Amino acid sequence: MEWRGRRKSNNIDDRRGSRPLSFGGSGGGGGLLRFIPVIYRVLGFKGTAILVACVGAYGLFSGNLDSMLGGGMQTSQSSSLPNQPVQQSAQEKEQVDFVSVVLADTEQTWTEIFKQQGQVYKEPRLVLFRNSVQSACGMGQSAMGPFYCPGDQQVYIDLSFFDQLKNRFKAPGDFAQAYVIAHEVGHHIQTLTGTSRKVHAARSKLSKVEGNKLSVKQELQADCYAGVWAYHANTHRNMLENGDIEEGLRAATAIGDDTLQKQSQGHVSPDSFTHGSSAQRVKWFKIGIEYGDVSRCDTFAQ
Repeated sequence: MEWRGRRKSNNIDDRRGSRPLSFGGSGGGGGLLRFIPVIYRVLGFKGTAILVACVGAYGLFSGNLDSMLGGGMQTSQSSSLPNQPVQQSAQEKEQVDFVSVVLADTEQTWTEIFKQQGQVYKEPRLVLFRNSVQSACGMGQSAMGPFYCPGDQQVYIDLSFFDQLKNRFKAPGDFAQAYVIAHEVGHHIQTLTGTSRKVHAARSKLSKVEGNKLSVKQELQADCYAGVWAYHANTHRNMLENGDIEEGLRAATAIGDDTLQKQSQGHVSPDSFTHGSSAQRVKWFKIGIEYGDVSRCDTFAQ
C-alpha cells in the first residue's frame, strides 16, 4: 500500500503504556479464562462477554470466583495514567503510524459518503492496547482479536494481532491489516446507521441458531463496507498497489468461521457460525471493492 507520508488520524487512543488488568497469578489453573479464545470463536464477542458475566456473577454469589476463573485471581485496576512511556520497537512504531494513516483514510471515505447522503459522519476512536483493555462492552483480551464496541463507539486493537495474521493465519501484508481495521470501522457504520441496534433487538427474540445467522449477515456487511473503503482509497487516492487486493482476500479467507473451526476443532459446525464462511467473507469484500457502493452491501436481503 502507498500509505507513507499521508495524513494521520487524531482519533488514536494509545493505551499500550497502561498496566493491563490482571486476571490471574502464576498458578494458571484450569478455569474459564484459559478457554476464552475457543469460546469466543463459537459465541463471538457479545456471547463471550455475556457468558463471562454470568459465570462471574455466580462465582461472586457462591464465593468460588477465584477457582472458577482459574485460580490466583488478582483484582488490580487498570492504570489510568495517560503519559506512561511506551516501550516499542521501530517496527511497532511503524505499525502505529500505519494504523493511524488507515484510520484517517477511512475517515475521509466515510465523511464523503455520509455527506453525499446529507448526513454528518461521526468519527470513531481507535484504542491501541496490550494484552487486555477495559471497554464499555467489558474486558477485552488480545486473544479475541480486534473488536468494535458500540457502547463507546471505539475500535480496539492489540498490534500483536498483525503478527498472528501473518504467522498463524498465513495472511501477510499491509493491506490485509488495513482490511481488518476497515472491517471494524464497518461495524461503526452499522452503529451510526442503526443496523447494530436492530440486529441486537432482533437476536434477543430468536433462537441461538437463527441469531447466529443474523450475526453472520451483520459481519458480512462489515466486510462489504471494508471493501467500499478500499474502492475509494484506490479510486480517489491511489493507495493500493499490485497484490494488495489479493492480500485482503487471503485475510478474509483465513478468518472465515469454517477455516477457523477446522483448525481448532477439526470439523465445521455451520449453525455456530457468527462471522461467515471464508467464501462468504471473500464474496462480500469483493462486492464492496468492485462497486464502492454501500447500497450493494445489503447482506440482510440475501
